[in-house]
Amino acid sequence: MRSPVVADRFYPGSPSELRDTLHHLVPDVPAEQKQQALAAISPHAGYVYSGGVAGETIGRIQVPDTVVILGPNHHGHGDALALGTEDWQMVLGDVAIDRELARQILDSSRVITEDITAHAYEHSLEVQVPFLQYCNSAVKIVPIVVSHVSYDVCVEAADDLASAIRNYSRPVMLLASTDMTHYESRREAGRKDHLALERIEAMDPRGLYDTVIGNRISMCGIMPTTITLLTAISLGAKEARLVRYTDSGEASGDTAQVVGYAGMIIR
Repeated sequence: MRSPVVADRFYPGSPSELRDTLHHLVPDVPAEQKQQALAAISPHAGYVYSGGVAGETIGRIQVPDTVVILGPNHHGHGDALALGTEDWQMVLGDVAIDRELARQILDSSRVITEDITAHAYEHSLEVQVPFLQYCNSAVKIVPIVVSHVSYDVCVEAADDLASAIRNYSRPVMLLASTDMTHYESRREAGRKDHLALERIEAMDPRGLYDTVIGNRISMCGIMPTTITLLTAISLGAKEARLVRYTDSGEASGDTAQVVGYAGMIIR
């Protein structure tokens, strides 16, 4: 099993403390008011910084029993589009891989490959899982770590994911894990980040990819987000709405060098 690598660093390592933290970060939305989503976008910093945005976003969604999580590769290990097949040991309890969907994806894709090495030290997917567990204790995951790939590869990966999800017999949600601009002033980070967020709200994955690359926006999860948006559109998504945007200065008080965080629901 994959063991947690950022418990007690990015989020509490004690089950009781983690549950208490999540209780304060995830809004108490009545079940009948929760939204069905094809996809969501959520940040992956330490909970003191971005947990409020992640909790507010995931807490508004009817989290299905299977979530495909795509996050950036911060360490450079493993394949370019690495799908992990080990179950995850987590603070709130073990989380199983949805092996049926994982196998369908692997069998149908040339670019998404089975690889556990990319997951060993990667935090971008791990920090999302407690929020998913808190909202649905039965959740299974299909974790995919994404390195820097071309737009054409993003399109191919999205086609493969959409095909597998379409042929799957149960509801599936995609979750893209990303932070936004890194270590620029609040004013400049906000300006750049809203260029990218406008492209997501316009349901324009090509525009998103080109805007981030062309404007040198240090959005670490641009590839996972592009793939997620492409896949959601292929599955019928019509709109993407911003839940909340903020930055690390809200917690630290330092607005000279911030990291931006955004939560979005795609449906």
